[in-house]
Amino acid sequence: MILKVFKEKSIQKYVNKLLFARKIAVNNNKVKTIAVLLNSVEFDNFDEFRAYFKDLDLTSPKHKIIAFTTDDKFIGSQWETHISPKDFGWKGKINSIDLQDFLNEDFDVLISYYKSESLYLNLITALSNANFKVGLSRRDERLYDLIIDVKPTDISTFKTEFKKYLNILNKL
Repeated sequence: MILKVFKEKSIQKYVNKLLFARKIAVNNNKVKTIAVLLNSVEFDNFDEFRAYFKDLDLTSPKHKIIAFTTDDKFIGSQWETHISPKDFGWKGKINSIDLQDFLNEDFDVLISYYKSESLYLNLITALSNANFKVGLSRRDERLYDLIIDVKPTDISTFKTEFKKYLNILNKL
């Protein structure tokens, strides 16, 4: 138990270091690839996002949806990526090949679709190479370029607002 607390402290220090060094450089390119980071406790409907990407005419096969679960033994579908605390090591080290591939990908937009405070989800958001980061939570505003403050269960409002802001920013 004590080791878990020290591990989480080391990860939080690493996240703070990443956010302090973050250089915001959002470009004006059109959106082609989107990644979604979910907390499976709050929202786990992958198909809702896939249908939304089609509605936006974003048909790239490189879209990625990844879900975080606190259950280390969770077995999801073979088509979806699930991660858990066991995929993280001390000082923010990534122990999962799937997660490392996700972080190395240069997505145009990362949607961090979770509201609850999660150190591991914040770490993934901070480590992501995405050009434009969108979140729901106001707890650490340094993580995101755009915050749409809605409940994760209110997906229809999120979709409307997200599309509106992408049009305003001339990204669609």
